[in-house]
Amino acid sequence: MSPEGRVDPYPTYERLRAHGPVVQAGPVFFVVTGYAEADAILRDARFGVMDDALRDQFMPGWRESPAILSISRSMLRTNPPDHSRMRRLAAGAFTPRRIAAMRDVVQAQADELIDAMLAAEGPVDFMAAFAYPLPVGVICALLGVPAADRPLFRRWATDLTGVLEPEITEEELAVADRGAAELRAYFTELVATRRRAPADDLTTALVQAHDGGDRLSGDELLANLIVLLVAGFETTTNLLGNGLVALLEHPRAAAALAEHPEFAPGYVDELLRYDSPVQLTSRMSTAPARYGDVDLPPESWVIVMLGAANRDPRRYPDPARFDPWRPQVHPLSFGAGPHYCLGAALARLEAQVAFPLLLRRLPGLAVAGRPERRVRLTLRGHATLPVRVGREASPVTVPGTPPGAAGPTP
Repeated sequence: MSPEGRVDPYPTYERLRAHGPVVQAGPVFFVVTGYAEADAILRDARFGVMDDALRDQFMPGWRESPAILSISRSMLRTNPPDHSRMRRLAAGAFTPRRIAAMRDVVQAQADELIDAMLAAEGPVDFMAAFAYPLPVGVICALLGVPAADRPLFRRWATDLTGVLEPEITEEELAVADRGAAELRAYFTELVATRRRAPADDLTTALVQAHDGGDRLSGDELLANLIVLLVAGFETTTNLLGNGLVALLEHPRAAAALAEHPEFAPGYVDELLRYDSPVQLTSRMSTAPARYGDVDLPPESWVIVMLGAANRDPRRYPDPARFDPWRPQVHPLSFGAGPHYCLGAALARLEAQVAFPLLLRRLPGLAVAGRPERRVRLTLRGHATLPVRVGREASPVTVPGTPPGAAGPTP
């Protein structure tokens, strides 16, 4: 919980792990660091997210907060049957075909951002120049947000993500409430526009899900649009920043990816495991359960440390080593079970396109100063990441791949 622990949580995870994969930290408070235990709890129907009844118990007055209220009406903070209904409707609009069709959009936007980085004089902040605008542009294109409005969304979404943290100050909540109110007003107008003039975008698809028999309430429609925006770019932004640092710290692996973009799926999964953009999630138990030789009574609050689970040596030997040739990598960075991230495929697509393109077009790319981490518990990423771009060049020629490896399995 200290600033140092938030900036580098991995030593703390190892101290926790020494006490077992599930650690009791209070009468009904438990922390999970084991991969198998985390994966199982996230899939276990006896564990759910904090719903309205529990919020009333633990967070009196939460209904007065536009930020908490918005998130609570989304599939992110609901349990079955409401979660199942909303998830089914959103998944019907968030189809594999729609995501696959975004590849050209991702490629074009990434190329434009690299062009701008090359035109800049001196070092540039990778977060501001690439890691933020790429996923914001992509999710806004998917939602049908006009390009001219996209710069607004970075601040709104950044403000709102404070409510995803396990603790929040009154000042941070006020900032989140302001972002939620402005986002809600914007989407209310966009929904009205899409009712008058439907388009081939995700907003239209969700509006039609709402209007076709009121299967999504008005509050649910707006809340899920807000969550899709926030989740659609914040985690990807962190993946791009964390991933670039890891690649630049491992130049041989970076060179191989520049030469072989077909390795990107395996690289991205290892980057997600190695330094997860989402470090934790929470669940409440509704019935007795036993994990890691620990009894969890009903109404236990369980913090599932995704970042720790991804580095469980029982699942991944030598887990602190970045190894894009590591076999059978299935990170828990996007969760598991009913609440598995709906936008995981889009985040992976953006990273799979972006990293080889950056390394190929910018072979001189290097960190050019001290990166600054955001002091957060849940969302792990950089506030700033200064880089030296160098000159654009032809694709790097790699003498060979690491011994005994043909590259990660796509």
